[in-house]
Amino acid sequence: MILTDTHTHLYSVEFDNDREEAMQRAIDAGVSRFFIPSIDSSSTKKMYDLEKQYPSNVFLMMGLHPTYVKENYLEELAHVENELALKKFYAVGEIGIDLYWDKTFLKEQQHAFQYQIQLAKKYKLAINIHCRDAFGEVFEVLEGEKADDLFGIFHCFTGDFNQAKRAIDLNMKLGIGGVATFKNGKIDQFLNEIDLQHIVLETDAPYLAPVPNRGKRNESSYTLLVAQKLSEIYQLPLSEIAKVTTENSKAIFGI
Repeated sequence: MILTDTHTHLYSVEFDNDREEAMQRAIDAGVSRFFIPSIDSSSTKKMYDLEKQYPSNVFLMMGLHPTYVKENYLEELAHVENELALKKFYAVGEIGIDLYWDKTFLKEQQHAFQYQIQLAKKYKLAINIHCRDAFGEVFEVLEGEKADDLFGIFHCFTGDFNQAKRAIDLNMKLGIGGVATFKNGKIDQFLNEIDLQHIVLETDAPYLAPVPNRGKRNESSYTLLVAQKLSEIYQLPLSEIAKVTTENSKAIFGI
């Protein structure tokens, strides 16, 4: 059984004391594929170091996270563009719009999101979308860029059924993680109406740990807990959840 964590920040400072142990726990749980999103230029070296240490398991994205879009965002976008030209990545991400913490840089976030979508098209890569309190704004940009060569993952999907269908119509898979196990997460109420071919697994480690570890540090081994929850929701064997969601991840990332 091969599980794929399509979104995990394994380079994060939260893993500095036990990164190798956390990786081994994940591998022991059947998770052998880890897709690593970029935050900003400060995360680049850490990502490269992780890839070098685990070349058969770790696959990198490059992008500017919306909450890191500040006064210097054009410099950060230049860094993203430069790195994409230099080496192989498997997606542009994580990118998008986040209005939860601060709305000050909304216009800059919109510009950065659109610009990075265009970079993804240029390099024929998937996008990995971060959306928080911004479904309308994210869909506005996505629909403006809608094309056959626009595809990717709606990371940490927390929308309703209609928003899920809208994302799927835009060639997006839904990234399902710990929220599916929360009593107030709501997405578990309609997920079985979404064909499994549109679903990928993720943790967003170290954030959003699934039940029964909610509130603690998340880690990639908990991908198994998410898969077990989907096995309940879809009434399918765990092995089938693992197989289909990993195949879906291969379709997105090309590996």
